[in-house]
Amino acid sequence: MKNELLQIHDVFCQEAINQNYRKTTIRWWKESIRAFIRFYGNEGIHSVQHITLDRLRRYLFDGMNRGWTSDSFNSQRRSLNAFLKWCVFRGLLPENPLDQIPRQRLEKKLPKAVSMVDAQRILEYAFNARVHYEFQRYRNRALLAVMIFAGLRCAETLNLKMDHVDLVNGVIAVRNGKGGKDRLVPIHYSLASILKEYVDARKRRRRTCEYFFASAQEDRQLTYFAIRRLVRQVRDGTGIAFSAHRLRHTFATLMLEGECDLFSLKEMMGHSDIQTTSIYLSATTNKLKAQMSKHPMGFGGGYGESTGLQIQNIGQPYFARRR
Repeated sequence: MKNELLQIHDVFCQEAINQNYRKTTIRWWKESIRAFIRFYGNEGIHSVQHITLDRLRRYLFDGMNRGWTSDSFNSQRRSLNAFLKWCVFRGLLPENPLDQIPRQRLEKKLPKAVSMVDAQRILEYAFNARVHYEFQRYRNRALLAVMIFAGLRCAETLNLKMDHVDLVNGVIAVRNGKGGKDRLVPIHYSLASILKEYVDARKRRRRTCEYFFASAQEDRQLTYFAIRRLVRQVRDGTGIAFSAHRLRHTFATLMLEGECDLFSLKEMMGHSDIQTTSIYLSATTNKLKAQMSKHPMGFGGGYGESTGLQIQNIGQPYFARRR
């Protein structure tokens, strides 16, 4: 017999589906509640009433002790909080116990990206790795290229449909992205060539499903787990530490290094606030340092050389502190 808590959680998820919540969000909600139940094992978390403040606190802070980051803590808390708020609204709980557990303050970390050389290696390995079907070579390379050349999120890449990719006019239409927003992303000519070869391979494989990235075995949408498997295979084969989302960071970093303006990048990334986009500026310090040489007041080789004077004892203290 199915756990009563999971049955109620299924109702919560079904309501979210009816309200057009993203599949990835609902999948994460399901994974989080199951992880919470598994954590208590033999104690048996069977009903909503078993989700108490003490149990929530123990679960979340034990996760921190096991190496969760502040972001992981907040993500788990946010997932459980969505369900518990719904339980209060439906009269299943008198109050939300998570209201007494504050979010963790996030560490300020720069987004990590792979280098341009490593990004090229990733695409080459994806195309040349051993596969069961020739179709997979073109699909795998195209899949990773969309993240590197267009900055799409993993879920946005999976949800692309055939009519969202316009190779004639050179644009990708991202529909119902994060926050339910739509946006248009121009297609780089290198990406266009890769996508054209994939579309040709798709026709040879006789894939007719509406989703752009199709399974090799069946005529249906590629799954999230297939992307995870592909990323793991390429990561192991190249030795390059990356995730699907890091390829999105790579897009943003490389665009700024190529002197793309911040407002254009914000639109292509689908950010609501330019402050979110601006964090990538800090990740391009090498480019910024190189630009500093263009300062019009540069002195060339140093103070002495610029004036013709021989200034002695450079670096030695001179101005005494006032007493």
